Amino acid sequence: MNIEAIVMLAASAVVIWGGLIAAIINLSRSPEEHESE
Repeated sequence: MNIEAIVMLAASAVVIWGGLIAAIINLSRSPEEHESE
């Protein structure tokens, strides 16, 4: 594997995990509080 491939894999992994964590945080928040907006 060349360095570019490793960097691309690392970047895509960070984006995917970041999206999953953000989705989990949004789901874990109580939806009742956001309905008041």
